[in-house]
Amino acid sequence: MKAIRVHSFGGPEVLKLEEVPTPRPGPGQALVRIHAAGVNPYDTYMRTGTYAIRPPLPYTPGSDAGGMVEAVGEGVRGVKPGDRVYTATTVTGAYAEYALALESQLHPLPERISYAQGAGVWVPYGTAYHGLHHWAKASASETALIHGASGGVGTAAVQMARAMGLVVFGTAGTERGAKLVEREGAHRVFLHSDPGYREKILEATGGRGVDLVLEMLANLNLGHDLKLLAREGRVIVIGSRGDVSVTPRDLMMRRTSIHGFALWNINEAEAAEIHAGILAGLENGSLRPIVGRELPLAEAARAHKEVLEPGAFGKIVLVP
Repeated sequence: MKAIRVHSFGGPEVLKLEEVPTPRPGPGQALVRIHAAGVNPYDTYMRTGTYAIRPPLPYTPGSDAGGMVEAVGEGVRGVKPGDRVYTATTVTGAYAEYALALESQLHPLPERISYAQGAGVWVPYGTAYHGLHHWAKASASETALIHGASGGVGTAAVQMARAMGLVVFGTAGTERGAKLVEREGAHRVFLHSDPGYREKILEATGGRGVDLVLEMLANLNLGHDLKLLAREGRVIVIGSRGDVSVTPRDLMMRRTSIHGFALWNINEAEAAEIHAGILAGLENGSLRPIVGRELPLAEAARAHKEVLEPGAFGKIVLVP
């Protein structure tokens, strides 16, 4: 089978398309035929060798995929050959034609959701759910600002927050992205390119501020986010690419808070709740993964460059 392999940490050029043996499932495992693999920013950090998770070399990147169960190993009862699934991490990596996964890493993919959409489920929707429910403890009627709302996690959070009954504000880097955010449910959308967009966000709340911010790029925005919060508001840090300075008094005066998390640290109970919530949303249509671009597996290096560029628009997926 064909797979992307990384033999040394470095830039996108270390992603090599190679021919490797098709793995066989062992006890508790299933072999999944990958129809599409999702590209996440953390994949690029891991590739450089600077991420908290540093895989042993060589390795195949990718945790998120949409595919079909090809075969199962001894003791597997929850899935069977022919089942449509999305993966929540894998054993052997999703940037490949086939991947091994533990039974616990496979979850039902409803017929209404394409395989390409399935590749955009786990990290985007798992992150959005964990941030909104477990950390922000968001409630209907609160106002949420999704900062970076046109990307994979951002569109997931917009859909989810709207379904929860929140007033949803979103930001985007381009007019095209802004239209996507509005289409997916945001009540108001603001462009990063507008020098006065933060003032407009405050004006839209009548000067009160927002109850919560989901922040995709904290190193650029966190200090400003704190000034947009209402009393007892909270910022949920989802992504950051560097250091940032903040003014503690912005936290103290209004009893606000900053929370951060890594999806890999969730416990078993949180994971079960997240997957149950995601499945319900996929089935009833309130959650609709947005595929912005499909690229051939051989263009993984291009995908790693584009996923970090400004002007995010949905999910980038690789198609074997």
